[in-house]
Amino acid sequence: MSAHLLALDSSTEQLSVAVAAGDRRWVRVVPGGALASSRIIVLALEGLAACRLQVSQLDAVAFGAGPGAFTGLRCACAVAQGLAFACGKPVLAVDSLMIVAESARAGWPGEAGELWVAMDARMDELYAARYRFEEGRWRVLSAPALYTLPALAARWNAAPPRAVAGNAARIFGSRLPLGVAAVLPDTQDRGHALLALAQQAWADGAGVAAEQAAPVYLRDKVALTSAEREAARTGERA
Repeated sequence: MSAHLLALDSSTEQLSVAVAAGDRRWVRVVPGGALASSRIIVLALEGLAACRLQVSQLDAVAFGAGPGAFTGLRCACAVAQGLAFACGKPVLAVDSLMIVAESARAGWPGEAGELWVAMDARMDELYAARYRFEEGRWRVLSAPALYTLPALAARWNAAPPRAVAGNAARIFGSRLPLGVAAVLPDTQDRGHALLALAQQAWADGAGVAAEQAAPVYLRDKVALTSAEREAARTGERA
């Protein structure tokens, strides 16, 4: 029998909530950001009700673990931990950049292969990782990391990407050396991708105890000082 799963992701400006119960699927993707904390539990309960599930009937709770927005990661992790702890079930941490890869796969002609995911991390930095889809699953070739724009550009100049997913190509444009790489659509179908990866994580036995779950923070510094904000405004370096 398929696992009963609740999956949550608020690592971007979108909030994704998905439920799987046997053959039943329920997915919602709505604006998140500052709204995520007030909507995530409401949507989780709505999804469980739609699939005729009680929290106690879940096999696990999954969440987008990062990298991504600091507050969003904490929000999804805390709710996943709380629900999992309440019913004594494990937590599944899902790579947030892999969610982008999986959601982009639907727009990739032919058999998906190797690609980079690059997402704007603000302050002229990016979260990026390299994956390969083979034998029905994603393999990590280069783990998610935080890059400055020049550092990722240098890496791509040395080894040009075959395909790129995520919002970085749209946001940074010619500042990134895309060359002949296929730029995959910046798709909005994060919910189904999240659920697919949660199901894979469950099949792999990747669950951990609720108290052991933690977001993936790649940036130690999450806020600019007043001097740095003024320098960014004037185009100078603090």
